[in-house]
Amino acid sequence: MQELSRRDLLDLAARSGVALGAAGLAGPLGAAFTPAAPAAPPRREKLSELARRAPVARYWTSSAAPTAACTDCHEAAAIKGRSYVHRPAVVRCQLCAHECTILPGERGRCRTRINTGGELRTLVYGRPITEQVDPIEKKPFYHFLPGAAAFSLATSGCPLHCRFCQNWEISQAAPEAYAAVRRSASEMADRAAARRAAVVAFTYNEPTVFIEYLVDIARAARARGLRPVLVSCGFMSEAPLAEMIEVLDGIKIDLKGLSPEFYRKVTGAELAPVLRSIRQVARAGRHLEIVNLVVPTLNDAPAMLRELVRWVAGEVGPDVPLHFTRFHPDYQLLNLPPTPVATLEAAWELARGEGLRYVYVGNVPGHPGNHTHCPACGAICIERRGFFTTAVRLRDGACTACGARLAGVWS
Repeated sequence: MQELSRRDLLDLAARSGVALGAAGLAGPLGAAFTPAAPAAPPRREKLSELARRAPVARYWTSSAAPTAACTDCHEAAAIKGRSYVHRPAVVRCQLCAHECTILPGERGRCRTRINTGGELRTLVYGRPITEQVDPIEKKPFYHFLPGAAAFSLATSGCPLHCRFCQNWEISQAAPEAYAAVRRSASEMADRAAARRAAVVAFTYNEPTVFIEYLVDIARAARARGLRPVLVSCGFMSEAPLAEMIEVLDGIKIDLKGLSPEFYRKVTGAELAPVLRSIRQVARAGRHLEIVNLVVPTLNDAPAMLRELVRWVAGEVGPDVPLHFTRFHPDYQLLNLPPTPVATLEAAWELARGEGLRYVYVGNVPGHPGNHTHCPACGAICIERRGFFTTAVRLRDGACTACGARLAGVWS
């Protein structure tokens, strides 16, 4: 019997209507759920068909637009004294910090947005390729409705190309690589409500690439009393992030290191836009958590970790939870070992020594760094085992031992 790859399994799941999680094919809360099969199994669509059916995207400009100006795409100094007419129409995507310039029939680096006759269209609207109910702690959110069930969904595509990506089968895939059951935003919110999930989580790939779908689902979810949250790399532009902030209740951003060189070499992106996004979320007052995946030999130097900790403390404050997560070999970095627990513990102690109040060790089940301690008296307010909350000792967001309030969204 031939063994199937994870990509084959995901495609088979999409064709048969089975819900799978990109981070694990049998998630702890989703394993028992089998949704009704669609009337007809979906087929894998060709790119030309996807493009024909794709709705117009937001956040772009085109050289064919009546109001187009050269400075929409070019620095003024670079075009001074020159004139040029683009034939055919060129599109400049303004969704993420890459700001891809896209010729007709071509796509941006995320693979999900295509120039069709001078219009930018989204190939992933209404095409989720995975959905699953996870514990909220798996995202990870540790200060947002502990123990809540999170209806988690994704499309394909990502503007980053992280060499260590654990979800590379979908994040680095083009939309036409998978068959998908087309679902409206309202239908996705209904599916979340039917699973009795308190949270709708946009996760697994970079959700910014399906911002139009995300915003519609989030609004529909809120109308049903659900809480939408985002799990993101933080590489979006300011205006799209502002729109998402308006419809989200929580945002987790991966800060992969505080080195521009590391970002360019390992993710194919720039650091500065990620820092800008973190500041923007913090200023907006939305619940924010930050994760740093500690990768041996690449971003685990004590000086880099110290710089990251001090940036978080100085820019967004000591109450933003910071997770140091263990790396496991995956994708293009199979040659590296898992992060030594001692390295994570050193980062944990460093951050607490610098005044951060909520610091965690991730991907190390049973480690005491998984628990939430009261910053005033040190009592354990939330106990966790793996991705599950086993005890909550909070009353109206306050420590039951001393009465001190903890930062977070608790109800």
